[in-house]
Amino acid sequence: MKSVSDPAVLRREIRAGRFTGPTTGHAGGYLQGNLAVLPAALAGDFLAYCTRNPKPCPLLGVSEPGSGAIPALGADLDLRTDVPLYRVFSPAGRRERVADVRGDWRDDLVAFVLGCSFSFEESLQRAGIPLRHLAAGRNVPMYISDIATRAAGPFGGPMVVSMRGFSPADAIRAIVLSERHPLAHGAPVHIGDPARIGITDLAAPDFGDPPVLEPGDIPVFWACGVTPQVALRAAEPEIAITHEPGCMLVTDLPAEGASIGLNAA
Repeated sequence: MKSVSDPAVLRREIRAGRFTGPTTGHAGGYLQGNLAVLPAALAGDFLAYCTRNPKPCPLLGVSEPGSGAIPALGADLDLRTDVPLYRVFSPAGRRERVADVRGDWRDDLVAFVLGCSFSFEESLQRAGIPLRHLAAGRNVPMYISDIATRAAGPFGGPMVVSMRGFSPADAIRAIVLSERHPLAHGAPVHIGDPARIGITDLAAPDFGDPPVLEPGDIPVFWACGVTPQVALRAAEPEIAITHEPGCMLVTDLPAEGASIGLNAA
């Protein structure tokens, strides 16, 4: 699909079922968010988990219990319909690639929206830094690392990281530019040898698509907002709703100049 620049237009396309893929490369210049929805009884522990792990879990917003909206992130935004694809975790098992979760929504559910590394990609493109996954029409590769997160209540586990390959000169520039986006995970958590962070096969990501690397490329790893999905599975809540990796919630918040903060409902 041709790139959609307006986040409100993209959300309408998603809501209508006309856009069902990864959001990387779309709505450049606006913050994209990972979604984590769980019962209010666990919201305090999950908020503490995010606070203790700001690199993989930079908070963009938290909803009121039962609400499908966080107005500060977008006036017409509906958390139940505006993600291209969802995952639902419940005692009945995990359902993937769900297009609409209105039927799963409950009055006690609290939604957390966490920053995404897709948000800094436009600044890299403006600087002339190639993003190989975009050129190949692929989702970014994501891996479960052996970097431990700080636990809070039942939430804990390893950090998920996303990877992009660059020439050495471009890797340095990508590090500098991404550091300016703390709500999009900021600077990388690792550069170089994947085995140093527990990744044994770079060609086989746990989420997303296989990487595209050119000879001489250096792999650069950023903290990833899929980390809470691993923590949620370990905590085994009664129900949880997340985004399908790579299929993000696109907000109206500009990526440039955004700083750490919390936009409540």
